Amino acid sequence: MLKRKRSRHVALVLAGTATLALAACEDDRVDAQSFPDLQSCIAAAEENSLFFTAEDCRTNFAAAQEEYLETAPRYESKELCEQQHGAGNCGDDPVAQNSGGGGFSFMPLLMGYMLGSMMSRGGGVFSQPMVRTADGRFATPKGDQSFASNRGAGKVPTQTFTRAPSTLGKPPLSSAAVAQRGGFGQSSTARSSSRGFGG
Repeated sequence: MLKRKRSRHVALVLAGTATLALAACEDDRVDAQSFPDLQSCIAAAEENSLFFTAEDCRTNFAAAQEEYLETAPRYESKELCEQQHGAGNCGDDPVAQNSGGGGFSFMPLLMGYMLGSMMSRGGGVFSQPMVRTADGRFATPKGDQSFASNRGAGKVPTQTFTRAPSTLGKPPLSSAAVAQRGGFGQSSTARSSSRGFGG
């Protein structure tokens, strides 16, 4: 029998958010682990006895890719996207490219994904895609949860795995719309000072 090993990954550090304040109870938090890509998830699953398997990595990476394409923010210009997500962190909207129709837009690049264990709640393993923020952090598509890194393990609020509203078929965000919400994630996030990873 393989001994259950503790992950060597440093703990995920969640920015102070309204969601975190509501989820102060340990019962409202679940085990989570994030990865920059599929390969690093599979390697971790094969090295350690964790709450997920290599097959969970594959299944949930595909689910995170699909969710990213459906829910990530869309902007009317690459410049506006990079103002919200950092230089070099945005690209063409692949859905708009494949459709061949109008409404071309730009999206933050997919920068990894997070797995969460819902087994204690009668569920299984769930995922969330991650994108960069302008301050160099990693966030869920809705922007209401942000982390210092896309590599790590820890406990996060169950709300972290709530699916963001779809942005498919909706008008891309304009400068005025971004300003109105105060920037990516700001409409539902009360940020406080954040801690970085150690080691």
